[in-house]
Amino acid sequence: MSQVSVRYIVHDMDETIAFYTECFGFEVEMHPGPGFAALSRGDLRLLFNTPSGPGGASQPMPDGRRPEPGGWNRILLTVDDLSADVEALRGLGVTLRSDVIEGQGGRQVLVDDPSGNPVELFEPG
Repeated sequence: MSQVSVRYIVHDMDETIAFYTECFGFEVEMHPGPGFAALSRGDLRLLFNTPSGPGGASQPMPDGRRPEPGGWNRILLTVDDLSADVEALRGLGVTLRSDVIEGQGGRQVLVDDPSGNPVELFEPG
C-alpha cells in the first residue's frame, strides 16, 4: 500500500511534534516553518498546519468558516497492549478523552493531542 496522508489543524507546532514523536513514535519528515510539519510512521503520514498563515490549509472557506482543531474524526493506531500504552500515556500527562472502551472487535481509547484532535488507540480482540 502506498503512503496515506491525513491533515490535522493544530495550535502549537512544536508541542504537536513532541507529542506525536514521543507518544507514538512518529518521525519528522519536514518542518520548514512554524506553520507546517509532516510526520510519518510506516505508511501513515500526518500533515500538520496551524490555523493561520499563508498555506492553503489555513485559508477560510467561501462561507467564512475557518479551519480549527478538534472534532471527532481521527486516526486509528493499532496497538498490542492497550493497558500498557494507556498507563504510559497517563504517566506522560496525556489527556484521555475516554476510559478504555470494550467493543465487539476489541478495546479502544481516545487520546487528545495538544490541540484537541483525537487519536484512537485500538487493540484487536
